[in-house]
Amino acid sequence: MTSAQPVVAVLDYGSGNLHSVTRALAAAGAEVILTADPELCCDADGLVVPGVGAFAACMEGLAAVSGPEVIGRRLAAERPVFGICVGHQVMFGLGVEHDIPVEGVGVLPGIVEELDALPLPHMGWNTVVPPEGSRMFAGIAGERFYFVHSYGVRRCSEAPSHVTWAEHGGDRFIAAVEAGALWTTQFHPEKSGAAGARLLRNWVTRLTVKETA
Repeated sequence: MTSAQPVVAVLDYGSGNLHSVTRALAAAGAEVILTADPELCCDADGLVVPGVGAFAACMEGLAAVSGPEVIGRRLAAERPVFGICVGHQVMFGLGVEHDIPVEGVGVLPGIVEELDALPLPHMGWNTVVPPEGSRMFAGIAGERFYFVHSYGVRRCSEAPSHVTWAEHGGDRFIAAVEAGALWTTQFHPEKSGAAGARLLRNWVTRLTVKETA
């Protein structure tokens, strides 16, 4: 696709704050299309995978629109993908809710499980601790981001290249990941004010840059 603006496909698979996400991406400088078409999702400069609700329901919705295959094709070609909230969680290998394990997309190592913290859900604003040299958080320091979740990745067997952590009720969990062409956030950047807007701009401005690390 060619455009004066990078084209971002927001994957419409029946889950996520689709209109909030599309508005935030447009404000960040992208031409946004909301679609479930696999070819459009593969051809776009960037793909956003939102998500709210249960892990299993999101995986079922993704499977119905060939989401795992699209994500795999894009990442194999080093084409940018951004997962948000449960869209972040499903990138990991396994989700366990109510003692029921469900396979995720599996492009990141780790298990999504209930946080060992109170109160749940973890709802509201929280700081995060990004790694040194983070491109996702470039120009963002000490800001708070908006979370709504009861589950998260508290540990992973093999750490991805760049992991951002957060803490709730004394329990540490993965708040964001930068792993080559894949960026994910447990928090909602589209609901995180100026800091979230800057983070989305950081991603949108990189869409024409080939990711290598």
